[in-house]
Amino acid sequence: MIKEIRYSESGLISLSESYEDFDRELMLDYPTVYILNDKDPKSHKFKVYVGETNDIDRRTKEHLKNEDREDFEELNKSKTTKMLVIGHEHFNKSLTMDIENQMMLYLTGSPAVAQINNRRENPQSKYFTSDEMPKIFDEIWNELENKNSYLFPAKSKIEKTAIFKSSPFHKLNDEQNKYKNMIMNKIAENLVDLSSREHKLILVDGDAGAGKTVLLSSIFYLISQLYKQYPRREFKNISEFMLVNNDEQVKVYDEIALKLKMEKKKKEIVQKPTTFINHHDPKGGLVDISLIDEGHLLWTQGKQAYKGNNQLQDIIDRSRITILVFDKNQMIRTQSYTNSNELNSMISKVESEHNYIHLSTQMRMKASPKTMAWIDAFIYKQKIDEIPNDPNYDLRIFDNPKKMYEKIVEKNNDKNYGLSRMVATFDWPYNQKNSPTNSRYWDVHFSYNGGYFSMPWNRQVTKNNNEQSWAETPNSLQEVGSTFTIQGFDLNYVGVIIGPSVKYRNGKVIFDSSQSCDRNATQKRTEKYKDGSAKKVNVSESMLKNALNVLMTRGVHGLYIYAVDDELRKVLQTRHYK
Repeated sequence: MIKEIRYSESGLISLSESYEDFDRELMLDYPTVYILNDKDPKSHKFKVYVGETNDIDRRTKEHLKNEDREDFEELNKSKTTKMLVIGHEHFNKSLTMDIENQMMLYLTGSPAVAQINNRRENPQSKYFTSDEMPKIFDEIWNELENKNSYLFPAKSKIEKTAIFKSSPFHKLNDEQNKYKNMIMNKIAENLVDLSSREHKLILVDGDAGAGKTVLLSSIFYLISQLYKQYPRREFKNISEFMLVNNDEQVKVYDEIALKLKMEKKKKEIVQKPTTFINHHDPKGGLVDISLIDEGHLLWTQGKQAYKGNNQLQDIIDRSRITILVFDKNQMIRTQSYTNSNELNSMISKVESEHNYIHLSTQMRMKASPKTMAWIDAFIYKQKIDEIPNDPNYDLRIFDNPKKMYEKIVEKNNDKNYGLSRMVATFDWPYNQKNSPTNSRYWDVHFSYNGGYFSMPWNRQVTKNNNEQSWAETPNSLQEVGSTFTIQGFDLNYVGVIIGPSVKYRNGKVIFDSSQSCDRNATQKRTEKYKDGSAKKVNVSESMLKNALNVLMTRGVHGLYIYAVDDELRKVLQTRHYK
């Protein structure tokens, strides 16, 4: 049961429905979840507070009298604030806390919500009625959608958004939860030790889809709530920064930080690494905590506005604690390349300090281990095995790129899936700053079986919609994405065009850098050695492999492949399961 009410100090409820329709026992004698909401008349966006209580009458009066509660002070003052009270005959304390957390998760992803308030994240583990939670939440959300589809849009619509996929309110698996607690304990210990000037590095690694971003997002939010949960002076005014060298991910973390009141203006605590480094002097006061997502994108040589030699080291030098998320198989630029000796040395050091975390559970792709092994063998062992018949994952080889695109559009429009896009290896020219001479767009284009395929590269049709990540912009369905717009994001289905830089010759997959248009991956890199010597090295094969790995591991439910190279396409078709 969901009832919309107004509250006042003189009494709990002024009912919007008839008094007789109000199940007083269900609402007053059992735990409830409640949502305070107020719509701004100018922006038409909502401020929201989500809570749960065993006594809605007492809790409402506490809210009204507690003037120190900044998180809903504005809601209290507004004369247009409404309260939705949610009751259910199966509610118990654990279930209401779980529903509260799930409500935070989905409301954070609602485009109508500008700000959402709460003091905690409350995902529950196993309890007596935990199996009922998904069904009960669906019933509640459907009723909320019927009442106000603007504030509570369809779950499927929210689940497509990038902010939902990176939300700190996802329920973590056992592995993530274990490491979340470990990291938060290390943070608390280090902050309490004010005499320490050590620079602690915590390294989190794992393959694409292992849940690194969700874990980091959860920690990002928990740090901001640490003083509210444990009001020690050491936890007050913690300086934390989220750093990521990816414009698309900056937008997502910025939106999270603004909605959860972690920052007052854009890019206050969510920044590109170069901005952070240039604005913080290592000789001055250290920031408390720097969190780095997509750490494999950090520069390991000078570039543009960055005048240093290693962004990671520069961030560590400016921070008491650095939490680094890293995947060596997602290094795709030569200016971010770190050789295996340096990586092994870093891992050995953090392992010796018990600060190394490896996430092994595949969280993104609903694929079997055999399917994951097939993708890995294709890219890194350069062999094409028989494609597994995976009942839970839709892996298909196409001989017609237009038919693959039609299938991606079909999946995108399917309410059971949605958010499906085309991507390609960077084998066709693209210049973000300049337009091509003889056509409207920089295109991915090639002939096939007597036909011709052409689609614009990313951020051309969608260039005026830079507030959203590329994938969730509706018009991006008319474009082909690259590693630079899709890295770090999930798609439900992905159609991968493997361009001419990937071939099949003499029984082996080969990577031909001469066919790539990605200078960031193919230009030689200057490696400096301890004896002071330096030489140019070619790491293009490693970069091109990693770029293909990024593209082929985006799809949650399915991966569609079209190969431009005739021999590669033919051998893929012969390996397709019958």
